[in-house]
Amino acid sequence: MAAPFFNVKSPKGMAAVLMIGTFLGLFGETALNMALTNIMEDFDVSAASAAWLTTGYLLVLAVLVPLSSYLVRWFTTRQLIVAALTFAIIGSLLGALAPNFTILLAGRFVQALATGIILPLMFSVVMLIFPIQKRGAVMGIVGIILTAGPALGPSIAGLIVSALSWRYIFWMMVVVYAAVIFLALSKVDNVSQVTRPKMDMLSLVSSTFGFGGVVFALATLAEQSITEAIVYGPLIVGLVLLVIFGVRQTKMEEPMIDLSVFKSPMFRLGVALMVATMFMILSVAILVPMFLKTVLGFAALTAGLCMLPGNVLNIMMSPIVGTNFDKVGAKIFTRIGFTMIFVSMMVFLMTISATTATWMVIVNLCIFFVGVSMTIMPAQTNAMNSLAPQKFADGSAALNTLTQIAGALGTAIAITMFTIGQQNYIEKFADALPAEFLAHGIHTAFIVVAVISVLGLIGSFFVKNVQPLEK
Repeated sequence: MAAPFFNVKSPKGMAAVLMIGTFLGLFGETALNMALTNIMEDFDVSAASAAWLTTGYLLVLAVLVPLSSYLVRWFTTRQLIVAALTFAIIGSLLGALAPNFTILLAGRFVQALATGIILPLMFSVVMLIFPIQKRGAVMGIVGIILTAGPALGPSIAGLIVSALSWRYIFWMMVVVYAAVIFLALSKVDNVSQVTRPKMDMLSLVSSTFGFGGVVFALATLAEQSITEAIVYGPLIVGLVLLVIFGVRQTKMEEPMIDLSVFKSPMFRLGVALMVATMFMILSVAILVPMFLKTVLGFAALTAGLCMLPGNVLNIMMSPIVGTNFDKVGAKIFTRIGFTMIFVSMMVFLMTISATTATWMVIVNLCIFFVGVSMTIMPAQTNAMNSLAPQKFADGSAALNTLTQIAGALGTAIAITMFTIGQQNYIEKFADALPAEFLAHGIHTAFIVVAVISVLGLIGSFFVKNVQPLEK
């Protein structure tokens, strides 16, 4: 049996700390979506202001995740995990006790800070503390975390909001985070090499404002036209700074993110497939609840429950895919998975209307999420397997940064296309019922998601199974 790269006293316990912490962070990314109307009423804020509870969260993640490979060279694994969980508890307490919207938003920023630290750390650490032959099974669980967190957010939050109050979403997080930090103190070991490289201010500034500008523009695009300065200004500045950031990394002895990871063809392809999958997950996560609530007229709790079967199947399938990853390989899994996702998108395009049967939506979501379970873990594991262990932190930072941007892009484009679709329908059919033009808007948005599914399916046919590098 091959030995793990780092011997730790409790690899399962350490993985549990990272996975639970990451799940809560990704759960928090979408959990407040079902509570926005309640928060708007409680604090008398507009929809645009309330949306910053989600937008701001994504913005902090986009800024912090690229710094993760830098942080692991400055601080020990134990220091980073304990700090992340401490920030998470502080942010959750601010949210639970917030007397006004400003404090609530500050709490969300602190929560995102915690997630931005622990999310990329989970990827790189679990690749280092388990033997190669167990990596598939472990990454199968990681796949559950990555998809189930944001997908279950609206469902669980809908139940909490209906039974209690939106503040109890934060109280629940406080309790679980407190239990996790107690576990971390006894289970977490150090697996990183602290070298404390000199901080490069140009990299820091260009990364922060580059990724931040792009995500801000994408999030704003959901409410403003691309022709508005508040959208194209940050977008252009962000893209220019990202180019500067990329060029700078190639000229440094110890870059913030070692972009040489992209020299690996399978890493590039794996990241592209992950980006496509996360784009579709976040798009579906906002379009389907919107369809169930605005077109079919379901309450938030009912809409959340309709999405549960697909999420449960994803949770059941992910460890099965992970356990069989070494036998089947990424090539077969990604092809089957993207085929199922493609079929799901085609069915959505053919059936979405004001009279769509609820059972059809539920069954189609099940097909979609089973497909997701077969793509996201194999794609990310195959990508990371193509890297040497010392490159895991850089690969994890690059992969997670791009998937967070993909999520923001998916949300923004979904809302933008939805708005365009319903406006076009109203112009053609002025006397249309609300359910009809809303359904047409959602159908229009699904066209983009369907195109992404086609690109993902094509990309899956270029996947080659990679044998992991041991040194």
